[in-house]
Amino acid sequence: MVLTILVVARGVSGGLEKATSFMMPALFVILLILVGYAMTTGRFGDGFSFLFSPDFSKLSVGGVLTALGHAFFTLSLGMGVMMAYGSYVPPGISVARTAVAVAAMDTAVALLAGLAIFPIVFANGLEASAGPGLVFKTLPLAFGQMPFGTVFGTLFFVLLVFAAWTSSISLLEPLVEWLEEHRGINRIAAAVGGGFAAWLLGVASVLSFNLWADVAPLGMFEAFAGKTIFDLLDYLTANIMLPLGGLAVALFAGWTMTGAATRDELRMGEAGYRVWRFLIRYVSPVAVATVFIYNLL
Repeated sequence: MVLTILVVARGVSGGLEKATSFMMPALFVILLILVGYAMTTGRFGDGFSFLFSPDFSKLSVGGVLTALGHAFFTLSLGMGVMMAYGSYVPPGISVARTAVAVAAMDTAVALLAGLAIFPIVFANGLEASAGPGLVFKTLPLAFGQMPFGTVFGTLFFVLLVFAAWTSSISLLEPLVEWLEEHRGINRIAAAVGGGFAAWLLGVASVLSFNLWADVAPLGMFEAFAGKTIFDLLDYLTANIMLPLGGLAVALFAGWTMTGAATRDELRMGEAGYRVWRFLIRYVSPVAVATVFIYNLL
C-alpha cells in the first residue's frame, strides 16, 4: 500500500505511466513464453479444446449474468477507474476506438493465460476447476521443468505482483482525483488518507480468514448470517456497488451529457454514434439493472 500511495501521489503521468510502461509489456512477453512452453507439454490440444469447445447445454441465464459481472470487474467498469484515466486522454483521441482496444487486449491476455495454464493442468493431472489458485499450482510446475525456469519464474511472479500493484493504483486514483478537484485536498494528503483507509479495510479482510473468521457483523440478519467482513465487502462491491456504478455511468452518458459532447469524444461516425446512443440510453441500463436485481436475489 505504501508503494501504491507513492505512485498515486506522483500523479498519473509522473507515477502510474512510468510504472506500467515497462512492467505490463514484460509480463505479456513472459506470458507468450509460457504459451510456447505449454505447446511442448503434449496436452496443448486438450487445453485448446477445453477453452474453445463450448457446451451450450450448460449455458444458463445465471451463467450469462455471471459473465457480465465478470466483464464489469475485469474491465474496471462501474469503479470510476476508466473515467479517471479517461480524463487524462489527450484531445483528439477517439474514446470509442480506445475502448475497443482495451476490451480486445483484455480478452487476448485472458485467452493467452488460459492457453498457458490449462495444457499444464492436464499434463500434470490437476483439477481444471480449481479456480484462480491454478496460477500458483501450474506455473511453478512449468518453470521447474523449462530452461532458465528459475529466472523466468522469479521474474513472472514479481511482475504478477506489479500487475496487482497497478490495479491497486488504478482503484485509489479516482478517490484521490475527486478529493483533489472537489475538496481542495492536495494530492499527497489525499493519497495518504485514501491509502490508509484502504489499508484498514484490507487488514479487516485478511483477519476474516483467521482471527476474525467467526466474526459476522451483520449476523443478526438472515441474509448475512455467517458472512465475515471479507464476505460483506465482497458482496457489497460485486453485487451492489459495481452494477450501480455502471448504471450511473450509462445514465449519465446517455441522458445527462449532451449529444454534441458525446459525439465529439467518441469520434465514431454518425451511423455508429446513433447505434451507441440507442444502446447507452435504452439497452445498457436495462441490462445492468437486470444484473443488479439478479445479484440481489
